[in-house]
Amino acid sequence: MKNTNKKISLAARVNIIRAGVMGANDGIVSVAGIVIGVAGARVSTYAILLSGLAGMLAGTISMAMGEWVSVSTQRDSEKMAMIHEKERLDNNFGREFEYIKNKYVATGISDTLAAKATNEMLQDRPLEVGVRERYGFNPNEKTSAISAAIASMISFPIGSALPLLTITLLRSGNGILVTMISVVIALIFTGWAAAKLGNADPKKAVVRNVLAGLLTMVVTYIVGTQFV
Repeated sequence: MKNTNKKISLAARVNIIRAGVMGANDGIVSVAGIVIGVAGARVSTYAILLSGLAGMLAGTISMAMGEWVSVSTQRDSEKMAMIHEKERLDNNFGREFEYIKNKYVATGISDTLAAKATNEMLQDRPLEVGVRERYGFNPNEKTSAISAAIASMISFPIGSALPLLTITLLRSGNGILVTMISVVIALIFTGWAAAKLGNADPKKAVVRNVLAGLLTMVVTYIVGTQFV
C-alpha cells in the first residue's frame, strides 16, 4: 500500500512539473512573438509593454483553462474506461481473461505461463489489471486538473516576463536581437526539461523548440515592420 501511494504522489508531481514547463515555454514563445512583432512596427516602449502585458494576461488565463479542460477530459475518459472494464469483468469474466492472456502470449510468453499470470493478477487486482491491459493506463495514478491549471497559471507569466522585460528595458538598436538571444537560451532549457519529463531525445526536442521560437519571432517581426 505504501508503494502505491508513492507512485501516485510521483505521478502527480510529474504532471504538475510538466504543466509548469509547458506553461513557461508557451509564455516565452507567445509573448516574445507579440513584443518583437510590435517592436518591429517601431512603436513606443509603452505600446510594447502594454501589448506584452495583455498577451501575458490572456495567455495565463488561456493556458490555465486549457490545462484544466484537458486534464479533466482525460480523467472523465479514464472514469468511463474503468466503468466499461468493470462491466466486462462482471458480465463476461472468461472473455476478458482470454483477452488479457492472449496479450501476454503475444509478447512471447507460453500459453500456460500466460494463463497462470493472468489468473494470479486478476485475483488480486482485477480492475487495475483489466484497465491497464485494455486501455493502457494505471487507474491508481491520478492526475489533478486543478494542480495542472495552477502550475500553468504560475509558470506562463514567469516565462513571458523574460522577453517582456528584456525588450522594454533594452529599448535600443540591439534590444530586439538581445531579446531573441535570451529567448533562445530559455527555450533550450525548457525544451531539454520537457524532453527529460517525456523520456524523449533532448537534442531533437531542443532543436524543435528553438526553431519554433525563432520562426515565431521572425514572422511576427516581419509582419510588424509592414506597419512602420
